[in-house]
Amino acid sequence: MQPVTEKSAAGNGLRERKKRATRAALVEAALRIAAEHGAENVTVETVSEAAGVSPRTFFNYFDTRDDVFVMIDAESSARVRRAVREAPPAVPPLEVLRDALAAELAEVEEQHELWALRAEVLHRSPHLLARSLGAHMADELDLADALAARLEHAESAGGPEADRAPGPGHPENTAAGAAPPEHPAGPGPGHPVITAAGPEDPAGTAAPPLAGDPQGAPDPCTAGRDGGPGSELYPRLLAAVGAAAVRVAVEHWCARRDRLAFTDVFRRTFDLLAAGLAQPPGADAD
Repeated sequence: MQPVTEKSAAGNGLRERKKRATRAALVEAALRIAAEHGAENVTVETVSEAAGVSPRTFFNYFDTRDDVFVMIDAESSARVRRAVREAPPAVPPLEVLRDALAAELAEVEEQHELWALRAEVLHRSPHLLARSLGAHMADELDLADALAARLEHAESAGGPEADRAPGPGHPENTAAGAAPPEHPAGPGPGHPVITAAGPEDPAGTAAPPLAGDPQGAPDPCTAGRDGGPGSELYPRLLAAVGAAAVRVAVEHWCARRDRLAFTDVFRRTFDLLAAGLAQPPGADAD
């Protein structure tokens, strides 16, 4: 095995930054064009040209045109899951999740305009909103699997986390005699999506609808039913809580960004969760 030198590590870091910059440029170009001309008038060619890359490069980052609006970064999600699995065993699960997410949200304040543009584009394009919801749900399920793997390892090792949260297979997570839930193995973030051209989609750019709704909206009664460890109650709930905490923190900060730093709002959000959502003393002015 070739040793990783400081020079090669620096090269890998530079390549990673370039990849993230290219992806960000493509997302920004797509959102700006969609906000001005409508998402239905956005093409891979116009987005690529605006970002200064070739259409072939576009498809190195996104499987379909619609995926550029979803803003799920498969590599970022993978880093979150890796951080969850590799955090020290003694750290509580909620704290692990908080730190893993915080590392990927370091640039939120600089991206405020893009978040606003994305909200505008999705509001005007219901099929993109449904696609976004489906992608985020799939990403959430993957995160639940990572959390479950961490809890299962701690439980088998008899570590501190085994006493903090019921792991997969715990009686609090399963009903006696109940079959494990399953969810359809649909395409998740970063998964190749096969599209077919149709009368309403001559370019074949729209992704196929997700299970549960003809328009692609996820079905809460079928999501999360693969029988894997991530479908257990505690890791599934923890992943969903983390996703909700990010959304609420961003929305809360957006309305107060003239006087609050996002990092402070984000930490405060998870502090409230860690306290069991007990009502804070006095009025919470922020």
